[in-house]
Amino acid sequence: MAQYKAEQDDWLSVYLKYLLFVFNFFFWVGGAAVLALGVWTLVEKSGYLSVLASSTFAASTYILIFAGALVMVTGFLGFSAIIREDRSCLSTYFCLLLVIFLVELVAGVLAHMYYQRLSDELKQHLTRTLSENYGQPGAAAITTSVDRLQQDFKCCGSNSSADWQHSAYILSPEAEGRQVPDSCCKTVVVRCGQRAHPSNIYKVEGGCLTKLEQFLADHLLLMGAVGIGVACLQKT
Repeated sequence: MAQYKAEQDDWLSVYLKYLLFVFNFFFWVGGAAVLALGVWTLVEKSGYLSVLASSTFAASTYILIFAGALVMVTGFLGFSAIIREDRSCLSTYFCLLLVIFLVELVAGVLAHMYYQRLSDELKQHLTRTLSENYGQPGAAAITTSVDRLQQDFKCCGSNSSADWQHSAYILSPEAEGRQVPDSCCKTVVVRCGQRAHPSNIYKVEGGCLTKLEQFLADHLLLMGAVGIGVACLQKT
């Protein structure tokens, strides 16, 4: 009877060990996905961050990258603890799981909160950026961001190309007679912005505002869903 109970305990121990191993594998894969999403988002959108008034978006991305890297390190610790059956390592592993759960939850909530006020921020900030900061001394990062934005999304101006008529840059001698920046042109050449005809520049309904808002909204929803989803998966 004692031998049967010992064999039963051994079988249960092996079963729990493999169950934990499988959980840790999916946990590690989830961490890799979070890390990849954070890096991809940062790389894809680093050129547009200068036109955003808030740093919440960047903060959410960096938190996700940190959480993903921590998950992967913790996953390796979990594999080591399971294989060696080291109780102290397992205790550290479960403590780190709790920390990661909180970090990813915060990142997901931040991304979701920022999504709620994204439209208002863009409407208030993008038009002002184009009219007051573009092409000005000390605003090279903003100028580069706006140029990349207009070329990537094939748009011109915040709501339309007419927004550039009130720009400090267009009204200055540095514009050299341009009606819009050269980055509005379908084929960018020097001083191509002097001709603001639809055959020469991008005329998009809703301007860059609509396209940037949709682009960021899609990324924020994805970041929020992944962050909260992985956190809830760990909690279970």
